[in-house]
Amino acid sequence: MSSDTAGLDITPAKKLLIVRLSAMGDVIHTLPAVHALREAFPDAHIGWLIEERWAELLCAPGMPRRGARSALRPLVDEVHTVNLKAWGKSLLSVSTLQRVVTAWNDVREADYDAALDLQGAMRSAVPARLSGARVVYGAAEPRESPASLWYTRRVVARGRHVIEQNLSVAEALWEHPRGSAPLDIADDFPHHAQAEERVTRRLAEDGAGDFTILNPGAGWGAKRWPAERYGEVARGLANLGMRSILNYGPGEEELVRAAEAASGGAARAMSCTITELIALTRRARLFVGGDTGPLHLAAALRVPVVGIYGPTDPARNGPYGTRSIVLRSEESVTSHARQAEADEGMLGIGSAAVVGAARDLMSSDFGS
Repeated sequence: MSSDTAGLDITPAKKLLIVRLSAMGDVIHTLPAVHALREAFPDAHIGWLIEERWAELLCAPGMPRRGARSALRPLVDEVHTVNLKAWGKSLLSVSTLQRVVTAWNDVREADYDAALDLQGAMRSAVPARLSGARVVYGAAEPRESPASLWYTRRVVARGRHVIEQNLSVAEALWEHPRGSAPLDIADDFPHHAQAEERVTRRLAEDGAGDFTILNPGAGWGAKRWPAERYGEVARGLANLGMRSILNYGPGEEELVRAAEAASGGAARAMSCTITELIALTRRARLFVGGDTGPLHLAAALRVPVVGIYGPTDPARNGPYGTRSIVLRSEESVTSHARQAEADEGMLGIGSAAVVGAARDLMSSDFGS
């Protein structure tokens, strides 16, 4: 804990606001910290400020965003949403200003005692400070240095993996560290009966049986392994008796078509909403992909993972809390620069190595 918190009487918050706006993997990396807060303060009212497009990670679509927790919104008592990207395109329009005011009134009327910024950016630190919470916690060395100026309590983050760092910042809210016991957050994702039924029906129509999810997409080009190689992996897995499903999101249609064509019929593309992807991933026997949100979802749901890494460091951003094998070339240099070109080291990872890792994870040596 930093000097900003040492020696102070930190009263447990009755109402706590979490600020982690995006993106999918980062929201999932925040869930263990919020789970730990829920364990520490079971009677606390916990809200979460998040971008609208990721709200399904916390609350099933069409369900009330506040009120008694249930399987449809299992972790938090209230979900507040913003749409910063869309608002930024027409910030001075009357309709946008009305939406901003409505969202902000929604947060401030909740009357939070404390806010915890686990994004560490100006776009998260400012809303945390303006939320009306009397105390605002954040990392002493956030991702964007000016963000720390908006915190009233700065906490020295510990740990190598980002999940461990988030947990260490959250620990500032209670007197004693929670220890190192593993956290199971699989049930912190919404269970939506209709989505489960849709996924079950689609899998039955495909005759999938046991299947692996292959995910050729990623946030930027340098993190993407060639799509055609996912098709080669699908063929290799088919030889092991395993069907493959290619997951893809908006803007990834070209990638998935290339992978599907290269699979020679061994893989089928399937586009899902976030809620459907949660349901699909729960049923998967294995996940193969790069450093991207669906990989971290699979890890959180305890699905074994083959991670194909390039510029991002798996020690910080790798699959966490599940059986996994991470493939990364020694030639890859850690960088979060959003380069469009493929990482040279990543290109050196062949499909045979990925199939071999998948076979190892599925073997009896790994308890499968």
